[in-house]
Amino acid sequence: MSTREVDVAIVGAGTAGCYAGATIAEAGYDVLVLERKTEEEAGHIACGDALKGADEFPGAIPKSTLEPAMTNTEVDHGRFELPEHDTVLEIPVPGELAVIDRFEYGKAIIRGAKEAGVEFSYDTVVQDVRQDEGRITGVRAKRKGDPLTVEAEITIDGAGALSILQDKADLSAATFDTNVTYSQFCSAYREVVHVEEEVEWKDALVFKPTQRAAGYLWYFPRTGTEINAGLGFQMNEQPMKLVEDLKRDLATRPEFEGATVEDKLGAALPTRRPYDSAVAPGFMAVGDSAGHVNPTTGGGIAGAAYAGEYAGEQAIGALESGDVSEAALWDYNERVMDHYGGRYAALDVYNVMATAVDVSELTSLLVSLPGENLAEALYSGSTDFGLKLKLQAAIGSFGHWGTILDFYKTKRHADELLEQYERYPDRPSALAGWQRERDAIMDRVYETTGAEAKY
Repeated sequence: MSTREVDVAIVGAGTAGCYAGATIAEAGYDVLVLERKTEEEAGHIACGDALKGADEFPGAIPKSTLEPAMTNTEVDHGRFELPEHDTVLEIPVPGELAVIDRFEYGKAIIRGAKEAGVEFSYDTVVQDVRQDEGRITGVRAKRKGDPLTVEAEITIDGAGALSILQDKADLSAATFDTNVTYSQFCSAYREVVHVEEEVEWKDALVFKPTQRAAGYLWYFPRTGTEINAGLGFQMNEQPMKLVEDLKRDLATRPEFEGATVEDKLGAALPTRRPYDSAVAPGFMAVGDSAGHVNPTTGGGIAGAAYAGEYAGEQAIGALESGDVSEAALWDYNERVMDHYGGRYAALDVYNVMATAVDVSELTSLLVSLPGENLAEALYSGSTDFGLKLKLQAAIGSFGHWGTILDFYKTKRHADELLEQYERYPDRPSALAGWQRERDAIMDRVYETTGAEAKY
């Protein structure tokens, strides 16, 4: 058995892990990233390939390092196809958006982290955590089948959705969020489709509902002739039935006639609010491991990059002070909640509503709302509805007024939730009181929507 001693151990060479590692290594600390894949395969994961906020990424890995992986920077809107209404909604996408080659992007962020001084251990499968009186002190793993123990002052969990580290660690004495079940997660499947002629919608992200409200199909153009085609669906649904929806749609779209398919992959991702707390003594979770994903779109790259930067900066401060307690790491939670955590929690309210609404009711609601307001709701968690807009929506949703009324009530609860997240506590001891107030708002959401409690 071999043993390594480092300042910070990071599990997972994804976006969050690489940005955290680069941030810490640039400050002169020893950082080891443990990655289960081989060096050749590291960075190759299932992803929708859409990168929102490409112009505002943290600087620990220079944007110039990422740009070669950005294969389509012409996308400026979403295209929502609603066959039941014979309608296509064109919805503007705020800010810069790029469609990427995810494998090339994965290799780029690893390269950027290495240039910052991060060491990588490939073929390394983490199997357990090391823990001393509640504090996480590293991990136990196997590298190419040989036992490896890593001792670290701080361990960062970037292992992805439903991380094994959180299963193995005893976090009962910490504020770390353990209110996590598989039903709060989504399975995603995607394949890369090559066509001979450019698709007409190469400047759009295409979305289409499945036959149940459990998921949606997507077509994201990496280039005009290379399309990332996939779907996402809640884990409490049967995957093969929903994958058949994608196969049927591909077979009936004329632009895909004669297409070739490659690189079929699947993955899990959170479609829930961010963890209430992602810290414990000597431990932080980042990216998918902490629910840092837009729960309505599944977009998680930008959130993971910032979570990595914030965790990295928090780790530096803790190492400098010699204090890796929960309280010493707490500001990481605050920064995440202030940046996008509250927004994502508000967006999750609409996910909750969707579980209690029939697909036809949901699409009727979408058709009745202007694209600008849908875009604002999808990305900010809220939007303004004046009297004129309310009347337009009421007319457009004739026959579905009960749903539109519930939507407006739900929107008010989402706005309440945003305000509650603005009051996120500045210390661990105040979290329980904040959670009680937040949960009271969620009770009103469940009462309005008729949905089963998600948390």
